[in-house]
Amino acid sequence: MTDRRSPWWQDAVIYQIYIRSFADSNGDGIGDLEGVRTRLGYLKKLGIDAVWFTPWYKSPIADGGYDVEDYREIHEDFGTLEQAEALIREAGELGIRTIVDIVPNHVSERHPWFRAALASRPGSPERARFWFRSGRGPRGDERPNSWDSIFQGEAWSRTTDEDGRPGEWYLHLFATEQPDLNWNHPDVRAEHEAIIRFWFDRGAAGIRVDSAALLVKAPDLPDIPVHIAAGEHPYEDRDDVHDIYRSWRKVADTYPGDRALIGEVWVPDPSRLPLYVRPGEFHSAFNFDFMSQPWDAEAMSTSIQSTLDAFDAVGAPSTWVLSNHDVTRPVTRYGREDTGFAFARKRFGISTDLELGRSRARAAALIVGALPGSLYIYQGDELGLPEAEDLPPSVLQDPMYFRSAGVDPGRDGCRVPLPWSGSHPPFGFGPKGSSPWLPQPTEWASLTVDAQEPDPASTLNLYRRMIRVRGETSLRGKPLKWDQSFGAGVVAFTRGAEFLCVANMAGAAVPLPESHRVILASSDVVGTSLPGNTAAWLIA
Repeated sequence: MTDRRSPWWQDAVIYQIYIRSFADSNGDGIGDLEGVRTRLGYLKKLGIDAVWFTPWYKSPIADGGYDVEDYREIHEDFGTLEQAEALIREAGELGIRTIVDIVPNHVSERHPWFRAALASRPGSPERARFWFRSGRGPRGDERPNSWDSIFQGEAWSRTTDEDGRPGEWYLHLFATEQPDLNWNHPDVRAEHEAIIRFWFDRGAAGIRVDSAALLVKAPDLPDIPVHIAAGEHPYEDRDDVHDIYRSWRKVADTYPGDRALIGEVWVPDPSRLPLYVRPGEFHSAFNFDFMSQPWDAEAMSTSIQSTLDAFDAVGAPSTWVLSNHDVTRPVTRYGREDTGFAFARKRFGISTDLELGRSRARAAALIVGALPGSLYIYQGDELGLPEAEDLPPSVLQDPMYFRSAGVDPGRDGCRVPLPWSGSHPPFGFGPKGSSPWLPQPTEWASLTVDAQEPDPASTLNLYRRMIRVRGETSLRGKPLKWDQSFGAGVVAFTRGAEFLCVANMAGAAVPLPESHRVILASSDVVGTSLPGNTAAWLIA
């Protein structure tokens, strides 16, 4: 791994673990902490610097664990708090830091605070921690405002009073089971600072903050206006949210060892993203603009440059990611006619050329691997897994599928358990004969870790070499400079005087400079020409 002469998070390679689908140690079909511990050697061999775990807390799992009932307890399907502490310690002994996920915008409907709120009367202190309101209309049976859920449908649900009559409404920007917290309340702020300390005290090196731009709401909860000034949306990217993260940064700075705060920041205006990584706020924030771009050289180059400019302006490192547990996997996405990503465009039955998609996904990995900043890898992308698109409706669990009345396939397709070994499911995810919580495609037999290990051309070995070469090649601190000599349809840039990355996103092959030699390529390079949908790293 790279010599850490500056904070680790500035250029770390971070591996995202969706624990439910990583490795099952006891055969119940659900991934768990012990399963991760048995695979730490795999992660060490991959060469990563840190792991980010999606929520592992006690939860009803109405939204993949992002509906948290207790931040200080581990979900019983995953293990115990003691096992989590052991995992953090054992990973650290291998040089792998741990990032935990905090979900501050909302909690589970089973959270003790929300249970107390439902048991209390309107106007009570217990309800003040959330957004309870009377309905509109003469009988209060119209929702308090016109806000819609990010998961589709209305963002309000009505309660039932003890006498059985309809009561107040409560706000949930996501699923009904995820009531939004009122961040104007001092209890909410104090509790989350305590949660951050709880996990830092247990050795976590970083905190990933879910839905970071949504916490603060306009107190009067107005309808969303047609024209909105920057920072004045009723609930999205409001200026007041930065006060929260400045207070969290003060907490993080009291701990040794470069503890990091990492924001999941979706903002309608990308120019406002750097506000979250100004000195004294987050250490870094996810860059979703690049991930959303189509397979197009100009679009990707523009996104890369605008990201670098925005983050450099505030002295923060950029982050690069091709997918995560919410997004259609790159192999599938890049094999479609529409190669960009937007939640609103997800539908069943979109045709995909997986061979083309896999070539492009491998090339995209080399692009992001060569960029300045940190790199996030979602579990399974290093295996070249496609989206599982033929899951039977009876097994789907994502609320995005149900709240869209079955129009949106949801996110289960990128959450299918990993294939480790063997020729039949469960492919080593769990003990032989066990049934994973989501069925694995039978054609994944050729994509298991064991199947790819001996193949030098496999996607797994490409990722391993990429991470190793990234660490061995002295790119730290060397700015990106565009190389325009290859013409249209090519993304090409240098990092320092010797390193060159070239990605041919067009169909026809392009000649490579004779002054450089190829040290890594996403597909075979014949002679001195780089084929279409292929990327290469070169050294002078």
